[in-house]
Amino acid sequence: MSQTISLQRKLIKTSLLSSVAAGLLALALLLGWMVVQTMQVQDELMDEVADMLLAANIHEQSDKQVDQLSESFDLSYQLKSGGQLLAQSEHDDQHVAQYFIQLQSKDSGYSFLWQNGHLWRAYVQHEADENMQVYVLQPVSERFEVILNSLLSYSGILLLLWFLQWGFLHILIKREFKVIHQFSQKIAQKHAADLSPIRAEATEMSELQPIRLQLNSLMQRLDQALTAEQRFTADASHELRSPLSAIQLRLQVLKRKYSGHPQLAQEMNSIQQDVTRGTKVLENLLLLARLDPSNAAELPKEMVDIQALSLKLRNEYASQAEEKNISFECDIAAGQLFANKELIQICLRNLIDNALRYTEAQGKIVIRSWAEQQQVIWQIENTGQGLTDEVIERLGERFYRVLGTQVRGNGLGLSICKKIVQLHLGTLLFAQSELGGLKVTIKI
Repeated sequence: MSQTISLQRKLIKTSLLSSVAAGLLALALLLGWMVVQTMQVQDELMDEVADMLLAANIHEQSDKQVDQLSESFDLSYQLKSGGQLLAQSEHDDQHVAQYFIQLQSKDSGYSFLWQNGHLWRAYVQHEADENMQVYVLQPVSERFEVILNSLLSYSGILLLLWFLQWGFLHILIKREFKVIHQFSQKIAQKHAADLSPIRAEATEMSELQPIRLQLNSLMQRLDQALTAEQRFTADASHELRSPLSAIQLRLQVLKRKYSGHPQLAQEMNSIQQDVTRGTKVLENLLLLARLDPSNAAELPKEMVDIQALSLKLRNEYASQAEEKNISFECDIAAGQLFANKELIQICLRNLIDNALRYTEAQGKIVIRSWAEQQQVIWQIENTGQGLTDEVIERLGERFYRVLGTQVRGNGLGLSICKKIVQLHLGTLLFAQSELGGLKVTIKI
């Protein structure tokens, strides 16, 4: 079973996913740039703090600035001269003091220090002239906390932009797809009575233009084919009925002329049956040609009394049933059906006639009818020798007849029934009957 895909949703999804991919790539690049910039800025800040501590004219105001920077950026520092501690940051614990001892052996410059599961950024600066050393420490987590806060802010903005983009894409693409929906409605409005070309709008999508042109070409060829079929049907009706009628008239004349010759009369009766069969085949073919399921909405309908109609048809075939000693059982519930009465009669006649012809002598035909869930249901079943699943599956095909039977027919009756039921938007079902023959169910 083929899967249905919404082009509109796929366009929105593809556009949004491409935007998300571009946004994530930009976010990754931004993260890399932020890491580099943050490391540079924080390193410059450590160098600035070291310079302020080494300034010869350090005074109370500078000391306050250093303390403010130290507190704001979680910096720890020590200023020593000849091994003597001159200044240090406040609130340093014993672990940080031990880290400073390790820095005393390092040369001037930046380095990383891993202690107790934490990564530290260290900066050492030696002032050789005055024999002074500055040690500055900062946890790397402080730097990444700044990066993380900025990253969360950018991510929030990006999510908001994606949401707004989804809304705009949904609105704009839906508006553009109105042209396709209108084009689809124009195609759906076409039927056998209206195959005129689909005209272009004032503004037409270039992608839809080839489809419209090909559809117009297809409808033109279809219109020509339907016209040719109607002309053939009319010609066949006239050209074939005339010779058949002439043959029937001549047979009647010959019957009267040779009424005293039993052998000739028997042969002429056989010819009469063949002519009658040919006439019926012709009428059935013409009826099939006229029945077009696409014109269901234009079919003239009226309220039909299903009980009266069913009993009327049973009475019509009562004499034929008596000739073969076939019993009729009817269970017809009262009800009304909005349908074309003439076509429904043709359908039921074909089914009852089919049941009579294929039911053996002393058999039984059961006709039921009832209303169920706003539908009228007919069931016609008969006794018989049974049918295989393969045969049941092919019932309703044109000119198909069950092999091995001695019953005459043209194989069109069930095809006509099928088309009539389709015209009424119903269903025609064939199944094995519990009586042994065929069970036909009509739901309209």
